[in-house]
Amino acid sequence: MALILFLHGASSSGKSTLARELRKQADRPFLHLSIDHLRDSGAWDRAAYPNWQAARPAFFSGFHRAVAGFAEAGNDLILEHILDTAGWRTELQTLLAGQDLLFVGVQTGLAELQRRETARGDRPQGSAAHDFAQVHRGLSYDITVDGAASVTANATRVLEALKPPRPVSAFFDAG
Repeated sequence: MALILFLHGASSSGKSTLARELRKQADRPFLHLSIDHLRDSGAWDRAAYPNWQAARPAFFSGFHRAVAGFAEAGNDLILEHILDTAGWRTELQTLLAGQDLLFVGVQTGLAELQRRETARGDRPQGSAAHDFAQVHRGLSYDITVDGAASVTANATRVLEALKPPRPVSAFFDAG
């Protein structure tokens, strides 16, 4: 069984920064998986798809199965993802069933999201505000962190939340 730290939050909420700090503080190795890694490495180039909306379902289904494959092989993971499409949570619940998962809500205020989005310059303007209004709706987390707070303190809180006893993750709730 793998340990999966599932970081969920809006675009520019601080998921990547938190993931890097978690890997620094953790006493075990974690693979860090995200769509940004595929984009930044050149493995995936959205511009190469003339009809991205048509290609998107297969792309994300493959990404989800790859994440599950790493976990099934026994790799501990930090997964950064935004559950912004109907059915993704259900798909991942099925694929990751039986894994030890901590569902982490990375919540960051709208003004800070917009500031970061503008500073980064690699996101469509308005995506953070769109995510802010929707990504946390109806979800229960095992732990939430403030993406504008100290990343060191946030990582410490997440790692402390791993101490037993822990119930089955809220990620797997029917919700």
